[in-house]
Amino acid sequence: MTHFLDMDDERLYELENARYVILGVPYDGTSTFVKGADKGPQAILDASDSLELYDIQLQYDASVSGIYTDYHKYNFKSPDSMVKSVHDRMRHFMDMGKRTILLGGEHSVSVGAIQAMAESYDNLSVLQIDAHADLRDSYHDSIYNHACVMRRAQEHARVVQVGIRNVCSEELPSVVPENIFYAHLIHNKEDWMEKAVDRLTDNVYITVDLDGFDPAILPATGTPLPGGLQWYPTLRFLEMVFKQKKVVGFDVVELCPQADSKVSDVLAATLVYKMLTLWEMFG
Repeated sequence: MTHFLDMDDERLYELENARYVILGVPYDGTSTFVKGADKGPQAILDASDSLELYDIQLQYDASVSGIYTDYHKYNFKSPDSMVKSVHDRMRHFMDMGKRTILLGGEHSVSVGAIQAMAESYDNLSVLQIDAHADLRDSYHDSIYNHACVMRRAQEHARVVQVGIRNVCSEELPSVVPENIFYAHLIHNKEDWMEKAVDRLTDNVYITVDLDGFDPAILPATGTPLPGGLQWYPTLRFLEMVFKQKKVVGFDVVELCPQADSKVSDVLAATLVYKMLTLWEMFG
């Protein structure tokens, strides 16, 4: 069994000693282009072994708060059963008072997590970092397809979308202009960041589809698109969110590992630990 990070003190891996729980959901049932997101959670866990526990940028070691890695067998018989299964597992740990972090898997795994958060937090908003709007009401005969994630999220919370560069005409009626920050309009700018934070409510769930990043720095994803976000501006934006809002959970999804390169795996693992560290520092 692989744990998130390579922590020296084995007690920090134990559930009773951990403030954070990592839930890997290796689901790839509705993806429609490049398959392989089901291998993403394990690839992130494996890559995390290469990370140092002390973050020199943030000058903080968040691992001492304990991180439990959950290996649970979810119900993948259908998209509907997957969503319910994720929801129930999230609620299990939330009811224990744990801070939950979800690793996908394709983006549809986020739906159950968002549902669980909406049940527990009033005035919830969802911050989406992504290349795609994911606002279809249904796709390939399922309302829980990966292309419908944020449409489902809108049923429970305000959705603020960042890095978007692909929207189909069917999705346009569901786009909220003041809540979407297209990649081509924010490229090489930072004045948008405060505006995006202002559009969020007090309680925020963050969902990061890794194709939100430019494929030049993260090529291993199922639906890559040029013109994506860069590393340091994204971290500056996320730090603003964690400082100014109450983050209640987050996920990182859509890593499709490549056999000949670990670059994307390490970026994803680093992002997870960066976000966990920001949560520990400011949450």
